[in-house]
Amino acid sequence: MNKLPGTAKARAYKTLSGIPVEPVYTSADVPSGAPSMPGAFPYTRGIHPDMYRGKLWTMRQFAGFATPEETNRRYRYLLGQGQHGLSVAFDLPTLMGYDSDAPASLGEVGKCGVAIDSLADMETLFEAIPLDKVTVSMTINSPAPVLFAMYLAVGEKQGVAMAKLGGTLQNDILKEYVAQKEYIFPPRPSMRLVTDVIEYAAKYTPRFNPISISGYHIREAGSTAVQELAFTLADGFEYVKWALERHLDIDSFAPRLSFFFNAHNDFFEEIAKYRAARKIWAETLRDRFGARDERSWKLRFHTQTAGCSLTWQQPYNNVVRTALQALAGVLGGTQSLHTNSLDEAFALPSEEAVTLALRTQQIIANESNVAAVADPLGGSY
Repeated sequence: MNKLPGTAKARAYKTLSGIPVEPVYTSADVPSGAPSMPGAFPYTRGIHPDMYRGKLWTMRQFAGFATPEETNRRYRYLLGQGQHGLSVAFDLPTLMGYDSDAPASLGEVGKCGVAIDSLADMETLFEAIPLDKVTVSMTINSPAPVLFAMYLAVGEKQGVAMAKLGGTLQNDILKEYVAQKEYIFPPRPSMRLVTDVIEYAAKYTPRFNPISISGYHIREAGSTAVQELAFTLADGFEYVKWALERHLDIDSFAPRLSFFFNAHNDFFEEIAKYRAARKIWAETLRDRFGARDERSWKLRFHTQTAGCSLTWQQPYNNVVRTALQALAGVLGGTQSLHTNSLDEAFALPSEEAVTLALRTQQIIANESNVAAVADPLGGSY
Protein backbone atom coordinates (compact mmCIF):
# COMPACT_ATOMS: atom_id res chain seq x y z
CA MET A 1 0.00 0.00 0.00
CA ASN A 2 1.29 3.46 -0.89
CA LYS A 3 2.16 5.76 2.00
CA LEU A 4 1.51 9.47 2.19
CA PRO A 5 4.58 11.63 2.89
CA GLY A 6 5.30 12.05 6.60
CA THR A 7 3.17 9.11 7.72
CA ALA A 8 4.51 5.98 9.33
CA LYS A 9 1.50 3.87 8.49
CA ALA A 10 -1.19 4.27 5.85
CA ARG A 11 -4.78 3.98 6.96
CA ALA A 12 -6.85 1.32 5.18
CA TYR A 13 -9.75 2.67 3.11
CA LYS A 14 -12.51 0.77 1.36
CA THR A 15 -15.40 1.71 -0.89
CA LEU A 16 -18.99 0.95 0.10
CA SER A 17 -18.58 -2.28 -1.87
CA GLY A 18 -15.55 -3.24 0.20
CA ILE A 19 -12.96 -2.58 -2.50
CA PRO A 20 -9.61 -1.43 -1.03
CA VAL A 21 -8.63 2.14 -1.95
CA GLU A 22 -5.03 3.35 -1.79
CA PRO A 23 -4.48 6.66 0.03
CA VAL A 24 -2.68 8.02 -3.03
CA TYR A 25 -2.20 6.88 -6.63
CA THR A 26 0.68 7.53 -9.02
CA SER A 27 1.40 6.89 -12.69
CA ALA A 28 2.65 3.44 -11.66
CA ASP A 29 -0.93 2.49 -10.80
CA VAL A 30 -2.27 3.33 -14.26
CA PRO A 31 -2.33 0.47 -16.82
CA SER A 32 -0.04 1.02 -19.78
CA GLY A 33 -1.54 2.75 -22.79
CA ALA A 34 -3.58 5.90 -23.13
CA PRO A 35 -7.26 5.69 -22.16
CA SER A 36 -9.81 5.71 -24.97
CA MET A 37 -11.37 9.01 -25.89
CA PRO A 38 -15.06 9.78 -25.24
CA GLY A 39 -17.15 8.41 -28.07
CA ALA A 40 -14.55 5.78 -28.97
CA PHE A 41 -14.79 2.03 -28.31
CA PRO A 42 -15.20 0.70 -25.62
CA TYR A 43 -16.85 3.99 -24.54
CA THR A 44 -15.43 3.92 -21.01
CA ARG A 45 -15.37 7.72 -20.98
CA GLY A 46 -18.80 8.17 -22.60
CA ILE A 47 -20.76 7.20 -25.70
CA HIS A 48 -20.53 10.63 -27.40
CA PRO A 49 -17.35 12.55 -28.26
CA ASP A 50 -18.79 15.86 -27.01
CA MET A 51 -21.12 14.36 -24.38
CA TYR A 52 -23.38 17.07 -22.86
CA ARG A 53 -21.96 19.88 -24.99
CA GLY A 54 -23.71 18.20 -27.90
CA LYS A 55 -26.79 16.86 -26.12
CA LEU A 56 -27.82 17.40 -22.52
CA TRP A 57 -28.99 14.46 -20.44
CA THR A 58 -32.78 14.12 -20.23
CA MET A 59 -34.18 15.49 -16.98
CA ARG A 60 -36.84 12.93 -16.15
CA GLN A 61 -38.49 13.09 -12.73
CA PHE A 62 -40.32 9.90 -11.70
CA ALA A 63 -43.89 10.84 -10.75
CA GLY A 64 -47.32 9.36 -10.19
CA PHE A 65 -50.28 10.21 -7.96
CA ALA A 66 -53.58 8.59 -7.08
CA THR A 67 -55.55 9.52 -10.17
CA PRO A 68 -54.63 10.11 -13.82
CA GLU A 69 -55.99 13.67 -13.50
CA GLU A 70 -53.68 14.52 -10.58
CA THR A 71 -50.70 12.94 -12.26
CA ASN A 72 -51.40 14.78 -15.51
CA ARG A 73 -51.34 18.08 -13.61
CA ARG A 74 -47.98 17.20 -12.08
CA TYR A 75 -46.56 16.22 -15.49
CA ARG A 76 -47.66 19.47 -17.06
CA TYR A 77 -46.24 21.40 -14.11
CA LEU A 78 -42.86 19.65 -14.42
CA LEU A 79 -42.69 20.19 -18.16
CA GLY A 80 -43.50 23.85 -17.58
CA GLN A 81 -40.59 24.03 -15.13
CA GLY A 82 -38.10 22.80 -17.73
CA GLN A 83 -38.24 19.04 -17.38
CA HIS A 84 -37.53 17.30 -20.70
CA GLY A 85 -39.23 13.91 -20.42
CA LEU A 86 -41.77 12.04 -18.31
CA SER A 87 -41.42 8.99 -16.08
CA VAL A 88 -44.60 7.20 -14.95
CA ALA A 89 -44.88 5.74 -11.46
CA PHE A 90 -47.75 3.24 -11.32
CA ASP A 91 -49.46 2.11 -8.13
CA LEU A 92 -49.01 -1.42 -6.79
CA PRO A 93 -52.29 -2.87 -8.16
CA THR A 94 -51.37 -1.67 -11.66
CA LEU A 95 -47.87 -3.12 -11.29
CA MET A 96 -49.41 -6.45 -10.31
CA GLY A 97 -52.06 -6.42 -13.04
CA TYR A 98 -55.10 -5.76 -10.81
CA ASP A 99 -57.97 -3.34 -11.36
CA SER A 100 -58.52 -0.78 -8.64
CA ASP A 101 -61.78 -2.43 -7.58
CA ALA A 102 -60.24 -5.90 -7.18
CA PRO A 103 -60.34 -7.19 -3.58
CA ALA A 104 -56.55 -7.63 -3.60
CA SER A 105 -56.14 -3.90 -4.37
CA LEU A 106 -57.77 -2.76 -1.14
CA GLY A 107 -55.62 -0.19 0.63
CA GLU A 108 -53.07 0.10 -2.18
CA VAL A 109 -54.87 2.07 -4.89
CA GLY A 110 -52.96 5.22 -5.79
CA LYS A 111 -50.69 4.86 -2.77
CA CYS A 112 -47.31 4.99 -4.49
CA GLY A 113 -48.22 5.87 -8.06
CA VAL A 114 -51.04 6.38 -10.53
CA ALA A 115 -53.84 3.84 -10.93
CA ILE A 116 -54.37 2.82 -14.57
CA ASP A 117 -57.33 0.49 -15.12
CA SER A 118 -58.30 1.28 -18.70
CA LEU A 119 -57.35 2.96 -21.95
CA ALA A 120 -59.46 5.94 -20.86
CA ASP A 121 -57.19 6.34 -17.79
CA MET A 122 -54.12 6.34 -20.05
CA GLU A 123 -55.69 8.95 -22.31
CA THR A 124 -56.35 11.17 -19.30
CA LEU A 125 -52.80 10.65 -18.04
CA PHE A 126 -51.34 12.22 -21.19
CA GLU A 127 -54.06 14.74 -22.01
CA ALA A 128 -52.63 17.93 -23.59
CA ILE A 129 -49.12 16.43 -23.59
CA PRO A 130 -47.73 16.11 -27.14
CA LEU A 131 -46.30 12.60 -27.35
CA ASP A 132 -44.41 13.44 -30.53
CA LYS A 133 -42.37 15.99 -28.53
CA VAL A 134 -42.01 14.31 -25.13
CA THR A 135 -40.34 10.97 -24.43
CA VAL A 136 -42.05 8.83 -21.78
CA SER A 137 -40.56 6.20 -19.50
CA MET A 138 -42.94 3.69 -17.90
CA THR A 139 -41.83 1.71 -14.86
CA ILE A 140 -43.93 -1.37 -15.49
CA ASN A 141 -42.79 -4.98 -15.75
CA SER A 142 -45.18 -7.94 -15.52
CA PRO A 143 -48.09 -6.18 -17.30
CA ALA A 144 -45.68 -4.23 -19.56
CA PRO A 145 -47.15 -5.49 -22.88
CA VAL A 146 -50.62 -4.31 -21.86
CA LEU A 147 -49.53 -0.84 -20.71
CA PHE A 148 -47.32 -0.46 -23.78
CA ALA A 149 -50.30 -1.28 -26.01
CA MET A 150 -52.36 1.36 -24.18
CA TYR A 151 -49.62 3.94 -24.69
CA LEU A 152 -49.40 3.19 -28.40
CA ALA A 153 -53.17 3.59 -28.63
CA VAL A 154 -52.99 7.01 -26.93
CA GLY A 155 -50.34 8.06 -29.44
CA GLU A 156 -52.57 6.87 -32.28
CA LYS A 157 -55.48 8.91 -30.90
CA GLN A 158 -53.22 11.98 -30.80
CA GLY A 159 -52.32 11.35 -34.43
CA VAL A 160 -48.73 10.35 -33.66
CA ALA A 161 -47.40 7.44 -35.69
CA MET A 162 -45.88 4.59 -33.67
CA ALA A 163 -42.55 5.12 -35.41
CA LYS A 164 -42.38 8.64 -33.96
CA LEU A 165 -43.07 7.72 -30.34
CA GLY A 166 -40.00 7.87 -28.11
CA GLY A 167 -39.45 6.59 -24.61
CA THR A 168 -38.65 3.51 -22.56
CA LEU A 169 -40.59 0.55 -21.20
CA GLN A 170 -39.01 -1.02 -18.14
CA ASN A 171 -40.17 -4.55 -19.02
CA ASP A 172 -37.36 -6.12 -16.96
CA ILE A 173 -38.78 -9.25 -15.36
CA LEU A 174 -35.48 -10.76 -14.23
CA LYS A 175 -34.81 -8.00 -11.69
CA GLU A 176 -38.29 -8.65 -10.31
CA TYR A 177 -37.22 -12.19 -9.43
CA VAL A 178 -33.90 -10.88 -8.11
CA ALA A 179 -35.08 -7.90 -6.05
CA GLN A 180 -38.45 -6.19 -6.38
CA LYS A 181 -40.69 -9.32 -6.41
CA GLU A 182 -43.51 -7.82 -8.51
CA TYR A 183 -43.82 -10.76 -10.85
CA ILE A 184 -47.03 -12.47 -11.97
CA PHE A 185 -46.06 -15.37 -14.24
CA PRO A 186 -43.34 -18.05 -14.05
CA PRO A 187 -39.93 -17.16 -15.49
CA ARG A 188 -40.14 -18.77 -18.93
CA PRO A 189 -43.57 -17.39 -19.91
CA SER A 190 -42.47 -14.03 -18.53
CA MET A 191 -39.30 -14.06 -20.63
CA ARG A 192 -41.35 -14.94 -23.70
CA LEU A 193 -43.48 -11.83 -23.16
CA VAL A 194 -40.38 -9.67 -22.71
CA THR A 195 -38.92 -11.03 -25.94
CA ASP A 196 -42.24 -10.49 -27.73
CA VAL A 197 -42.09 -6.80 -26.84
CA ILE A 198 -38.44 -6.51 -27.93
CA GLU A 199 -39.30 -8.09 -31.28
CA TYR A 200 -42.37 -5.90 -31.78
CA ALA A 201 -40.49 -2.72 -30.91
CA ALA A 202 -37.66 -3.57 -33.31
CA LYS A 203 -40.21 -3.77 -36.13
CA TYR A 204 -42.67 -0.98 -35.35
CA THR A 205 -41.35 1.48 -32.72
CA PRO A 206 -37.72 2.22 -33.67
CA ARG A 207 -37.48 5.24 -31.30
CA PHE A 208 -38.84 3.39 -28.27
CA ASN A 209 -36.62 1.36 -25.91
CA PRO A 210 -38.51 -1.91 -25.26
CA ILE A 211 -36.63 -2.65 -22.05
CA SER A 212 -34.78 -0.86 -19.25
CA ILE A 213 -32.47 -3.41 -17.64
CA SER A 214 -32.52 -2.26 -14.07
CA GLY A 215 -29.86 -2.39 -11.42
CA TYR A 216 -31.51 0.35 -9.40
CA HIS A 217 -33.92 -1.95 -7.58
CA ILE A 218 -31.18 -4.50 -6.93
CA ARG A 219 -29.14 -1.79 -5.22
CA GLU A 220 -32.16 -0.57 -3.24
CA ALA A 221 -32.66 -4.15 -2.03
CA GLY A 222 -29.22 -4.11 -0.42
CA SER A 223 -26.61 -4.99 -3.03
CA THR A 224 -23.21 -3.37 -3.34
CA ALA A 225 -22.22 -1.39 -6.43
CA VAL A 226 -20.30 -4.41 -7.70
CA GLN A 227 -23.28 -6.72 -7.25
CA GLU A 228 -25.60 -4.18 -8.86
CA LEU A 229 -23.38 -4.05 -11.92
CA ALA A 230 -22.86 -7.82 -12.09
CA PHE A 231 -26.54 -8.80 -11.82
CA THR A 232 -27.68 -6.06 -14.21
CA LEU A 233 -25.24 -6.93 -16.97
CA ALA A 234 -25.97 -10.65 -16.50
CA ASP A 235 -29.68 -9.89 -16.96
CA GLY A 236 -28.89 -7.86 -20.08
CA PHE A 237 -26.88 -10.68 -21.63
CA GLU A 238 -29.74 -13.10 -20.89
CA TYR A 239 -32.22 -10.89 -22.76
CA VAL A 240 -29.81 -10.77 -25.71
CA LYS A 241 -29.62 -14.59 -25.73
CA TRP A 242 -33.40 -14.95 -25.71
CA ALA A 243 -33.77 -12.51 -28.60
CA LEU A 244 -31.08 -14.33 -30.59
CA GLU A 245 -32.86 -17.64 -29.96
CA ARG A 246 -35.91 -15.93 -31.53
CA HIS A 247 -33.66 -15.53 -34.62
CA LEU A 248 -33.61 -11.74 -34.35
CA ASP A 249 -30.59 -10.02 -35.83
CA ILE A 250 -28.64 -8.56 -32.92
CA ASP A 251 -28.17 -5.19 -34.58
CA SER A 252 -31.93 -4.92 -35.11
CA PHE A 253 -32.67 -4.77 -31.37
CA ALA A 254 -29.47 -4.20 -29.35
CA PRO A 255 -29.25 -0.45 -30.08
CA ARG A 256 -32.54 -0.01 -28.22
CA LEU A 257 -31.64 -1.99 -25.09
CA SER A 258 -31.31 0.52 -22.25
CA PHE A 259 -30.20 0.36 -18.62
CA PHE A 260 -31.15 1.90 -15.28
CA PHE A 261 -28.60 2.38 -12.49
CA ASN A 262 -28.50 3.71 -8.95
CA ALA A 263 -26.41 6.73 -7.94
CA HIS A 264 -25.32 6.11 -4.36
CA ASN A 265 -23.11 7.87 -1.83
CA ASP A 266 -19.63 6.63 -2.75
CA PHE A 267 -18.92 9.32 -5.35
CA PHE A 268 -15.92 7.88 -7.19
CA GLU A 269 -17.10 4.27 -6.95
CA GLU A 270 -20.37 5.20 -8.64
CA ILE A 271 -18.58 6.97 -11.50
CA ALA A 272 -16.27 3.98 -11.91
CA LYS A 273 -19.31 1.67 -11.96
CA TYR A 274 -20.85 3.45 -14.95
CA ARG A 275 -17.52 3.47 -16.81
CA ALA A 276 -17.01 -0.24 -16.17
CA ALA A 277 -20.56 -1.02 -17.32
CA ARG A 278 -19.99 0.66 -20.69
CA LYS A 279 -16.69 -1.11 -21.25
CA ILE A 280 -17.97 -4.57 -20.34
CA TRP A 281 -21.14 -4.17 -22.43
CA ALA A 282 -19.28 -2.90 -25.51
CA GLU A 283 -16.68 -5.64 -25.48
CA THR A 284 -19.21 -8.42 -24.80
CA LEU A 285 -21.70 -7.32 -27.46
CA ARG A 286 -18.97 -7.06 -30.07
CA ASP A 287 -16.73 -10.01 -29.19
CA ARG A 288 -19.16 -12.55 -27.69
CA PHE A 289 -22.43 -11.82 -29.49
CA GLY A 290 -21.02 -10.56 -32.79
CA ALA A 291 -22.77 -7.19 -32.98
CA ARG A 292 -21.38 -5.05 -35.81
CA ASP A 293 -23.38 -1.83 -35.52
CA GLU A 294 -21.54 0.46 -33.09
CA ARG A 295 -24.91 1.58 -31.71
CA SER A 296 -25.26 -1.96 -30.34
CA TRP A 297 -22.00 -1.53 -28.41
CA LYS A 298 -23.02 1.70 -26.68
CA LEU A 299 -24.59 1.18 -23.25
CA ARG A 300 -27.16 3.94 -22.64
CA PHE A 301 -28.59 4.35 -19.16
CA HIS A 302 -30.92 6.29 -16.90
CA THR A 303 -29.84 7.16 -13.36
CA GLN A 304 -31.85 7.76 -10.19
CA THR A 305 -30.33 8.99 -6.97
CA ALA A 306 -30.46 6.48 -4.13
CA GLY A 307 -33.86 6.31 -2.43
CA CYS A 308 -32.47 4.06 0.30
CA SER A 309 -29.99 6.78 1.27
CA LEU A 310 -32.73 9.31 2.10
CA THR A 311 -33.58 10.10 5.71
CA TRP A 312 -36.78 11.46 7.19
CA GLN A 313 -34.85 12.93 10.11
CA GLN A 314 -33.41 16.32 9.08
CA PRO A 315 -34.76 15.87 5.52
CA TYR A 316 -32.94 18.91 4.13
CA ASN A 317 -29.76 16.85 4.32
CA ASN A 318 -31.33 14.90 1.44
CA VAL A 319 -30.89 17.96 -0.80
CA VAL A 320 -27.11 17.86 -0.44
CA ARG A 321 -26.95 14.08 -0.65
CA THR A 322 -29.04 14.07 -3.83
CA ALA A 323 -26.91 16.77 -5.43
CA LEU A 324 -23.71 14.77 -4.91
CA GLN A 325 -25.32 11.59 -6.21
CA ALA A 326 -26.68 13.43 -9.25
CA LEU A 327 -23.25 14.84 -9.99
CA ALA A 328 -21.83 11.30 -9.90
CA GLY A 329 -24.42 10.25 -12.48
CA VAL A 330 -23.58 13.20 -14.72
CA LEU A 331 -19.82 12.74 -14.45
CA GLY A 332 -20.40 9.03 -15.08
CA GLY A 333 -22.07 9.86 -18.40
CA THR A 334 -25.77 9.15 -17.82
CA GLN A 335 -28.30 9.74 -20.63
CA SER A 336 -31.16 10.70 -18.31
CA LEU A 337 -31.53 11.48 -14.63
CA HIS A 338 -34.07 11.55 -11.79
CA THR A 339 -33.15 13.47 -8.66
CA ASN A 340 -35.01 12.44 -5.50
CA SER A 341 -37.03 15.05 -3.63
CA LEU A 342 -36.13 15.87 -0.03
CA ASP A 343 -39.47 14.57 1.27
CA GLU A 344 -39.54 11.22 -0.59
CA ALA A 345 -38.50 9.35 2.56
CA PHE A 346 -42.00 9.79 3.97
CA ALA A 347 -44.39 11.01 1.24
CA LEU A 348 -45.02 11.53 -2.44
CA PRO A 349 -43.03 14.66 -3.35
CA SER A 350 -44.63 18.04 -2.75
CA GLU A 351 -44.60 20.59 -5.56
CA GLU A 352 -41.99 22.66 -3.75
CA ALA A 353 -39.72 19.67 -3.11
CA VAL A 354 -39.91 18.27 -6.65
CA THR A 355 -39.16 21.72 -8.07
CA LEU A 356 -36.04 21.93 -5.92
CA ALA A 357 -35.02 18.44 -7.07
CA LEU A 358 -35.44 19.47 -10.71
CA ARG A 359 -33.55 22.71 -10.09
CA THR A 360 -30.67 20.61 -8.72
CA GLN A 361 -30.24 19.06 -12.16
CA GLN A 362 -30.60 22.39 -13.89
CA ILE A 363 -27.96 23.99 -11.67
CA ILE A 364 -25.52 21.17 -12.46
CA ALA A 365 -26.20 21.70 -16.16
CA ASN A 366 -25.91 25.48 -16.08
CA GLU A 367 -22.85 25.62 -13.83
CA SER A 368 -21.16 23.01 -16.03
CA ASN A 369 -21.52 25.32 -19.05
CA VAL A 370 -23.59 22.92 -21.12
CA ALA A 371 -26.50 23.79 -23.36
CA ALA A 372 -29.90 24.61 -21.89
CA VAL A 373 -32.91 22.99 -23.55
CA ALA A 374 -36.36 24.51 -24.02
CA ASP A 375 -39.30 22.61 -22.56
CA PRO A 376 -41.91 21.10 -24.93
CA LEU A 377 -44.79 23.17 -23.55
CA GLY A 378 -43.11 26.47 -24.35
CA GLY A 379 -40.53 28.48 -22.46
CA SER A 380 -37.06 27.56 -21.28
CA TYR A 381 -34.83 27.71 -18.26
